[in-house]
Amino acid sequence: MRVAAIDIGTNTALLLVAEADRGEPLRAVREEATITRLGEGVDVSRKLSAQAIERTNACLLHYANVVRELGAERVAVVGTSAMRDAGGGAEVRAKVRELFSVEARTISGDEEARLTFEGALSGLSASGEVVVFDIGGGSTEIVAGVAGGQIRASHSFDVGSVRLTERHVKHDPPIVSEMDAIARDVRAAFATKPDVWRAARATKSAPIGIAGTVTTLAAVALALDPYDGARVHGHAMRKDEVRAVVERLAALPLDERRRVRGLEPKRADVIVAGGVLVLEVLDALGASDVVVSDRGVRWGLAESLR
Repeated sequence: MRVAAIDIGTNTALLLVAEADRGEPLRAVREEATITRLGEGVDVSRKLSAQAIERTNACLLHYANVVRELGAERVAVVGTSAMRDAGGGAEVRAKVRELFSVEARTISGDEEARLTFEGALSGLSASGEVVVFDIGGGSTEIVAGVAGGQIRASHSFDVGSVRLTERHVKHDPPIVSEMDAIARDVRAAFATKPDVWRAARATKSAPIGIAGTVTTLAAVALALDPYDGARVHGHAMRKDEVRAVVERLAALPLDERRRVRGLEPKRADVIVAGGVLVLEVLDALGASDVVVSDRGVRWGLAESLR
C-alpha cells in the first residue's frame, strides 16, 4: 500500500509518498520539499498573507498531482506552527479539501512532538533514552523519550529561523549585535521550561536534530550539490563544526550565501538565525555533537496511515 503525508510548515511544505507494507519499514517512493514561507510576517501580523497562501496553495496543487501520479491510497495533511499561530488558514484548509478530499489538521505542539520523535528516529539505530530537536521556521520542538517507546518530556518553543530573522536581522550580512540578540531571545524562551531541559540533559547519547536548518548545515559541511538525503541522514557533526559553518555563512552577504554549495538559495536569508538557534540548543543540552536526521513529522504521519 502507498501512503502520502504532507507537513505544511512555517517555512517549508514537505511531501512523503511511501510504501507502507505491513510488517516492513516504510520505504520512500518520492520526497519533496518546497520553501513556501507560509509564516512570512506572522510574528507581527498574526495573519497569513495572501501571497504566502498563494505560494502554499500552488505547492499543494503540485503535490496533489504527484500523489495522484504515484497512486497513494491514503493521504494525511497537517499544519504546524504558522497554522497554529495565525488567522487566514481557512483558504489553505479549503485547498487541501479540494485537492486531496481530506481535512488538513492543525496539530497541537504535543502531537507535533510525538510525530517528530517517531519520524526522526526512523531509519536510525538509536536506542534507549534519546532527545530530538526540530528547528522550524516558527517554532522549535524539544522531545525527550525512549526510542520506540514513551515520550518523557516535550515542549514547542515559539522561536524559529523565520521568526528570529524577521525580529532581529536588519543588516546584510547580519552584524554581531543582531546575532547576539537572536541568542538572547532563544535563551529567554528556553528558560521558561527548565523541567524540559532537565529531562533532555539526562540523555547520554548525542541529540538528534531534524528539519531544514539542521539538514542544510550538514549539506553545507558536506558540500552536497545536489542535496542527498541518504548522506545527510545519520550524519554526525561536532558542535565546533556546526559553529564554523554558521560563522562562515554569517560572514557572507545574502547574494554570496545563496551560491554556497549545499545551501538551498531560498533558505539563505534565514539560515544564519537558524544556525544560531542550533548552537543554542546544543548549549542548552550540554551537547558536543549532533546526529542529523533527514526525517521528521511527515515520516511519523506516514506511519500512522498504515
